[in-house]
Amino acid sequence: MTDYSQKVRELFDDQFRDWALARDNYQQLDGVMVRTVSFPGFSISVQFNPGRITSSAAKVDAKSIEARPCFLCEKNRPAEQKGIPVEGGYIILINPFPIFRRHLTIVSGNHTPQRIAGNFGTMLMLARSLPEYVIFYNGPQCGASAPDHLHFQAGNRGFLQIEKDAANPQLCKLAGHAGDTELWLWNGYGRGIMTLMGRDSSLLEAAFNRFLERFGLAQSDRPEPMVNILAYHVAGLWTVHVIPRKVHRPSCYFAEGDEKILLSPASVDLGGVFITPRGEDFTKITAEDIMTILEEVCLGEGELKNLTNNIL
Repeated sequence: MTDYSQKVRELFDDQFRDWALARDNYQQLDGVMVRTVSFPGFSISVQFNPGRITSSAAKVDAKSIEARPCFLCEKNRPAEQKGIPVEGGYIILINPFPIFRRHLTIVSGNHTPQRIAGNFGTMLMLARSLPEYVIFYNGPQCGASAPDHLHFQAGNRGFLQIEKDAANPQLCKLAGHAGDTELWLWNGYGRGIMTLMGRDSSLLEAAFNRFLERFGLAQSDRPEPMVNILAYHVAGLWTVHVIPRKVHRPSCYFAEGDEKILLSPASVDLGGVFITPRGEDFTKITAEDIMTILEEVCLGEGELKNLTNNIL
C-alpha cells in the first residue's frame, strides 16, 4: 500500500507557493485564539476561527444543495487547487479553509452522495497511506458541508484531544475482543464513543458494518445512520473512533440573541476541539454549554453500549 506522506508534503509546498488564498489562510492560523475548558478527567479546546464561518453556517437542506454548484467537483474547484490521485479514484486536496496546520480534503472523483456504507474500507486505506494524519468522516447530517459529494478529511495527528484521551483507562475501557480486534467504550466523556482497534482491516470493516446496520434500524428515516468517524494507523494498528449522533445541530445554533451559539459540531468538535467562527461565541461558551451541546447531539454512553453488543 502506497504511503503518500512525501507527496502530500510536496503538495503543500507547491500550493503555498502558487495559491495565495490557501497560503494566507494557513498563515492566519498563527493568530487563531484557543482556550481550554476543563472537565473531570478531560478537557475541550475551543478555537476562534472566523475562516470556518462558511462551513459552520452552511445550508445543507436538499433545496439549497441543489441550487449551488458542487464545490468538490473538479469543474467547480479553483483553478489554483491541485491534487494527488490516490487508490479508489480519490484526489487528495489541501483544504484552503484550515482548522489544522495540515488539513486535507480527500474527494471522490465521482459526484456521488456522502455515504460511509461501502466506503469504510477506503477510510482505513487512507489512514494507512497517510500515517501522519487522522482521517475523518462527517456524515450527510453530521457536519458535512457537501453532503452531495463523497469525501473524507484529514488533519495532522497530535491536534485532537481524543488521541491522547484514548490512552486514559478511566475514560476508554475495553468492552470486548475477538482475536486481536478490540472494542472499547468510553465512560464519563460527555458523549458515547465506540472505538475499534485492530490489525486486520477486513475484521474491522465487518464489525463496523454490523454496528452500522444495527444503528440504521433506529434511524431508518435518515439518509444513513448519523455518525462521525475518526481513524488513524500507527505501527500496524488501526484505531477508529465512531461517534453516533441523534441530531444535526444543537438547540443553541437556532437560538436568538445572547442565547445563540453558532456551532455546528462535526468530527473535529466531537474529537475535542470546538470550532467557533464568531468571536462572541468563543468568549462566552461555558463548560455547561459544551456539555449541553454534546448531550443534545450525541448518543449517550448507555444507549451506545446496547448497540455494540456482539458486533465483534
